[in-house]
Amino acid sequence: MQTAQIGDIRLHYALTGPKDGTPVVFANSLGTDFRLWDKILPLLPEGLRILRFDKRGHGLSDAPAAPYSMGALISDTEKLMDHVGMKDAIFVGLSIGGMIAQGLAAKRLDLVRAVVLSNTAAKIGTRDMWNDRIAAVNAGGLGSIVDPTMDRWFSKPFHATDEFHAWRNMFLCTPPQGWTGCAAAISGTDFISSTSGLRLPALAIAGSEDGSTPPDLVFETAGLIPGAQTKLIRNAGHLPCVEQPKEYAATLTEFLKSQGHGA
Repeated sequence: MQTAQIGDIRLHYALTGPKDGTPVVFANSLGTDFRLWDKILPLLPEGLRILRFDKRGHGLSDAPAAPYSMGALISDTEKLMDHVGMKDAIFVGLSIGGMIAQGLAAKRLDLVRAVVLSNTAAKIGTRDMWNDRIAAVNAGGLGSIVDPTMDRWFSKPFHATDEFHAWRNMFLCTPPQGWTGCAAAISGTDFISSTSGLRLPALAIAGSEDGSTPPDLVFETAGLIPGAQTKLIRNAGHLPCVEQPKEYAATLTEFLKSQGHGA
């Protein structure tokens, strides 16, 4: 178990793979910890230097009082990468993790040489929508929003699986101030202008059944980056790496190879 003091908080992370391997960073979604990637890691090529982490307010990282800014989340990630000596990485971000990817790429091109923007957008939802959800959680905890969230996250067949209940419980175990803190960061973020200025290899991944960031929204963001590739994963919602791990891993592997890994 690895932790690092990053400014005023301590982040939980995992750094695996050979020190001279291709650097890859994974940033997970709101309401999950870095176990989000567990199913795909064994399916990826060998020789990757992989950094996963729990952003502030999630998993085993510190959960300071809400609200958080997107700038703080980006700065946390930047400082963690500096701490472990990782640069020139392929950054895979899902949902809020994809927003962090966009912001970090605009800020520190020495850290990010390619991005995978999974189930994310330059702007997600409206301030009023997020304020309503934050108010609901402040009043009634995460249990007050868990069922509609699960409906947006997962395809209907996945709800009937045993695994579904573990993801539901992971969401419920998120510190409420961590969820509302990061929700506030999403609420205040509009990266349309800065993302349209990015000039780096990019892949956008969408799930056909995603109720949080529908495919049209994901691919609209991809259209801001010249030459960005797109991939639609069918029979998957907001977390296609969970519902369709083989296809997700194959998509990532193809992109990694296009960036020179294993060439």
